[in-house]
Amino acid sequence: MFGGSVWMSTILMASQQDPVDLWRDSLAKEMPELEFRAYPDVGDPGDIDYALVYWAPHGLIASLPNVRAVFSIAAGCDHVLADPQLPPHLPIVRMVDDYLAAMMAEYALYGVLHFHRDMHYYRQEQLAARWSRAWPLYTPDTAVGILGLGAIGGDCARKLGALGFQVHGWSRGPKKMDGVTCHHGPDGLLEMAGQCRYLVCVLPLTSETQGIINSELIAAMPQGGYIINIARGGHQVDEDLLAALDSGHLGGIFLDVYNQEPLPPEHPYWRHDKVWITPHVAGELVPRSCAKSVAANIRRFEAGAPVPDLFDKSRGY
Repeated sequence: MFGGSVWMSTILMASQQDPVDLWRDSLAKEMPELEFRAYPDVGDPGDIDYALVYWAPHGLIASLPNVRAVFSIAAGCDHVLADPQLPPHLPIVRMVDDYLAAMMAEYALYGVLHFHRDMHYYRQEQLAARWSRAWPLYTPDTAVGILGLGAIGGDCARKLGALGFQVHGWSRGPKKMDGVTCHHGPDGLLEMAGQCRYLVCVLPLTSETQGIINSELIAAMPQGGYIINIARGGHQVDEDLLAALDSGHLGGIFLDVYNQEPLPPEHPYWRHDKVWITPHVAGELVPRSCAKSVAANIRRFEAGAPVPDLFDKSRGY
């Protein structure tokens, strides 16, 4: 839209859970020339150049006749693609943020160390008022497998390696990463699982990765292994995880994501003594950090320059 004689771009934010005021202030700092509006105060829909959304009402984006791109307020774009009225030609920009990756890596390290240092055991002993000790594993002999070697998975791999773990990583296609034993494809997945005491999932959710944490993958792991999922609930087959926990093949799981969110009160995960859960908090999109990448990508759109973080519909991420 025009502001006096100067062309100003306008962004519309639509999210029921993200802090609108923090986003407004952060974007104003990074891009003062950008006009900010928040749903439902859309104003003239024709003014909107960009949409910044998380589970926006279906049809909202389609009602913006001049919108140029959609920015996801999440690492994934499933919430955008769920809109049946989404215009198919619109570019979708993934949220790629260094601080988000750092938070996810923090959580992954915590999940691995929780089991590696037997905190699950000591918690049970504390509740039973028993003084007992578990003998620790030797970290340099212990392997961790990372499912997904993108920005987040790569950060997890580097930091786990810095702690002395043997780090493996799996991706759909071949990759190379210093200090990481890389695997790829269906055969590489099971090959990696067979060598790892811990598996950490940070994959994007696609048709190919849906249900990837299943009985076949679990059976390939060593007896007493552990799984940490901080990606999407759709990656895990709940029945297979619970069966493996009850049989003793898995020693425990640490979950931040679920097939249904919020997790229903009757779900077995809540009361299972080998399950540790958190309410999808492994990585938060902090506006003061994420606004930098949003502003940078808007400037790329305005300049007609390539945008590096576009969602690729053919790959599903």
